[in-house]
Amino acid sequence: MPIRAVIFDLGGVVLGSPLHAIAAYEKELGLPAGVVNRVVVDTGEEGAWGRLERGKFALEEFVPAFEADCAAAGFAIDARVMMERMAQESKPRPQMISAIGVIRDSGLRAAALTNNWASDERDDGTRALRDHFDAFFESSVLGLQKPDPRIYQHACGELGIAPPDTVFLDDIGRNLKTARQLGMTTIKVEAADQALAELEGVLGFALR
Repeated sequence: MPIRAVIFDLGGVVLGSPLHAIAAYEKELGLPAGVVNRVVVDTGEEGAWGRLERGKFALEEFVPAFEADCAAAGFAIDARVMMERMAQESKPRPQMISAIGVIRDSGLRAAALTNNWASDERDDGTRALRDHFDAFFESSVLGLQKPDPRIYQHACGELGIAPPDTVFLDDIGRNLKTARQLGMTTIKVEAADQALAELEGVLGFALR
């Protein structure tokens, strides 16, 4: 079945990677690599991070709650500083923006599917991206977050396509796993050029 749409994660795909900012902050504090992400995964939907991304927490509520989650895991961070570092890293990647334009010009649809928090509490590159996409799906608006299969199904439903008709790009493996299970073609983004080369192979036309 031919591909009819490409769905992009934002942070680490279309924008600079928040994971890189978190890793740098961990290193600065002398923490083991990956401890922050481990807290995010271990606390799940009901942890501070999960509540923030599903629109259940404002940023002011998130900061002390996430610091408490980290303290329970045995280390201390300044969550507000970490979020500021993430925002600083989240700048649009020009080659991805250009490729999205090529995709739309080719007659395919392009959508964003992102785990985020309330837009009026963010100072990153997300707001400027909306006009580049045919559809924009945000966890904080929908009350669902990747890798919950319902958020992928919602996106496909709104686009009027089936999961096997789509390519999904993300930088986090567990988000890609759910997409694959639903029948989507997936690309793990390590770098923009690598991801675009793989996407060109799937779509059969140049994006750069």
